Amino acid sequence: MGQNGRYYKGVIFDLDGTLINTLDDLADSVNEALAGMGYPVWPAEAYRLKVGRGFRNLMENSVPEEVRAEDAVIDEMLSRFLEAYDRKYLEKSRPYEGIDRLLDCLVSEGVQVAVNSNKRTDYTEKLIQKFFARIPFAGVFGERKGVPKKPDPASALELCGIMGLAPGDVLYIGDSKTDIQTGKNASMDTVGVTWGFRGYEELHENGAVYIARTAEDIHKAVQGLFRKN
Repeated sequence: MGQNGRYYKGVIFDLDGTLINTLDDLADSVNEALAGMGYPVWPAEAYRLKVGRGFRNLMENSVPEEVRAEDAVIDEMLSRFLEAYDRKYLEKSRPYEGIDRLLDCLVSEGVQVAVNSNKRTDYTEKLIQKFFARIPFAGVFGERKGVPKKPDPASALELCGIMGLAPGDVLYIGDSKTDIQTGKNASMDTVGVTWGFRGYEELHENGAVYIARTAEDIHKAVQGLFRKN
């Protein structure tokens, strides 16, 4: 148990599906790109299983299977998607219930916080600035050239270095197996959140140390007061 009753000294959050519900804006933007190219669109719920590995991967998982290997198609889809998403990314996206209070509590208690996303860095930073400008994040990382995406632990470990903390003092939080694998690869304890894009089964099967159903559950996990999965 750390000072002031804290068990963990730092927390690294995923963005989409963890801090902010971005699903509808992503779905609307991909569907606009699909429709513009004459391809069938998907219901918003279908994108829960498509997001999380970067925008190009999202395009590949959204176009008809017979054209997924065609680079020219994916390039055109990505261009159309980015044009749409630049207009739409703040239309419906909002923080999940309890997240604002959670971040305020962690900061007031001296817990360092950071963000590690596979989303493109510019959109990651814009969303954080829009909704959490008051929060002094130690680092906000999105997809970066030359740095492998999650579940590679490189960015998570870099954030530990910025915070000046050992991986064992940091809790890694996300809504998908990619996040749980990232935390495990970085030798961090993990929290899987059930309100995001995937759900309990995926988080449990991939070995999340804690399963959080509310933002307050994360707060309890940081304090060492929450039962492990």
